[in-house]
Amino acid sequence: MPPKPIVLDDHQKAEVETLAALLNQDQIADYFGISRTTFHMIRQRDPEVDERYKRGKSKAIAHVANGLLQKARAGDTTSSIFYLKTQAGWRETTHLEHSVPEGGPNVETTALNKLLGKLQELRDRSAELAPLQLSAVPQDDAG
Repeated sequence: MPPKPIVLDDHQKAEVETLAALLNQDQIADYFGISRTTFHMIRQRDPEVDERYKRGKSKAIAHVANGLLQKARAGDTTSSIFYLKTQAGWRETTHLEHSVPEGGPNVETTALNKLLGKLQELRDRSAELAPLQLSAVPQDDAG
């Protein structure tokens, strides 16, 4: 026979709303002496507990957001930046500008010149080794 599910009474349900403004789900579960999984299952089974939890979180977020907005309106630059990043989609971007002085090296030309130089080195080595390879070939006396 499965154990009887834990149910919160009306007073505990009211406490969930108050606690949600200050604590996370693990801490609320600890407060009631239950596991986080059990608290999650209670929220799934009892819409009132779930609603009170969400309402408590929302009230706390609204209170903090209001304080942040007041500071931003009062000219606090950090608060303004944080608010705009989180609420208005602002982002910090780094603009990199690459410039080469007029008449400076062209990257494509420089890379091409390096490759052509390596190719010439290989040709030179090849030309140096060619006479050695020919002399190593045995000559036919009948010829």
